[in-house]
Amino acid sequence: LHIRPCSDYVCCHISMAVRLIPAIPLGDALYLTALPPDVPPAGPAHEALWGLNASRHEQRLLAWLKEQAPASSCHLKCLQLLKGLRDLRGQGLEEPFCSQWGRVLSSYVLKTALFSLMLHGPLEAWDERFLVERLEDLVMYLRDCLRKQTLMHFFLGNTSLPEAVALPRFLKEAAPVNLLAAFDGPTLDLAAFQLLYTWSQAPHLIRTYSRARYLRPPPAACRHGAEARQELPGE
Repeated sequence: LHIRPCSDYVCCHISMAVRLIPAIPLGDALYLTALPPDVPPAGPAHEALWGLNASRHEQRLLAWLKEQAPASSCHLKCLQLLKGLRDLRGQGLEEPFCSQWGRVLSSYVLKTALFSLMLHGPLEAWDERFLVERLEDLVMYLRDCLRKQTLMHFFLGNTSLPEAVALPRFLKEAAPVNLLAAFDGPTLDLAAFQLLYTWSQAPHLIRTYSRARYLRPPPAACRHGAEARQELPGE
């Protein structure tokens, strides 16, 4: 759904794109939601693809992690940085692997890897002083998952979750789901290689693409904004 401004009181450069997602409530703050079209189907291509949305339980987990981890924990920064590096590297890849790169390292996969890694070790190690070390750990953990072709869904069939993150019984007893099962071995091996390359070239990638962004010409001034500033009293 693309919403465009239709009033002179709204800046002519402002618009909004909204993706409408069909959802079926399952109870216990869980939903079945239609996945984006770029997610590879697990079955025949003509089948509708739906997935489990447990965002409310993810919020509970994040709240628990915030309480248990140091006040200056860097786990969210690590996730943001890894997403940024993934996107930067994607700009330099060619099809068809470029599309696969974004699907293999989807935001949900990165988030799942972060949650899993944090529960493997002491949360005190995620203090912001160790940002680089923890980001490297996250990269290496993902690389190992790609090489093993296995990254399990964090909530389905996971019996090692903290008690503070209360889950419905049917989630705990569900069969575990491998988030990487839809991809073949060569694709995952190539993604693992590119992930390591991205990490080794991180400073160069950031400098290159940041420079290109800052060299873009600034957007033209908005007529409505200029007129509004002229009408402000006291100026």
